[in-house]
Amino acid sequence: MGNGRTTQRDQASGHSRRKLLSAGALLVLGGAVMPLTGCDLFDRDDQPTPPPPDPLRPMVDESLALAAAYRASAIAHPELADRLNPIAETHTTHATELARVIGVTVPSAASAAPTSAPAADPNGARAALRALEKTAQQSATAACAAAPAERAALLGSIVAARATHQEALK
Repeated sequence: MGNGRTTQRDQASGHSRRKLLSAGALLVLGGAVMPLTGCDLFDRDDQPTPPPPDPLRPMVDESLALAAAYRASAIAHPELADRLNPIAETHTTHATELARVIGVTVPSAASAAPTSAPAADPNGARAALRALEKTAQQSATAACAAAPAERAALLGSIVAARATHQEALK
């Protein structure tokens, strides 16, 4: 046989004890190095990250702000209340439905404050509300275009209502 260092099995497979020991040492070293490079293993936060806000959330806030602007103008100009209060209610309804769709709670209508004070005269108040409606219609149109199909019908009806409100304020 030979010098006693290898056997026929070792020669047939081409493996020696030296190769096996080297491979084992590499595995051990690899296992020791891996946790050092995997920083995430020790620093991992088990708390899930919250989902991003729903893209329709600004629509809820905008509808509430519109409702508040109409209510403030109706209070400042009682002669317009019959015309403005139903529109304010429509915006509140839109906010409520949008909130239901995205799964948030709508604050009470009383907590929403208008972004600006109503105009001093009724014509100025109507013109200011028309401008708000036009801007809101544009944002609703953009939201509708970007929305998935199951939300498009709701947003389309909001776009149409805002266009109708502009006409009702003439």
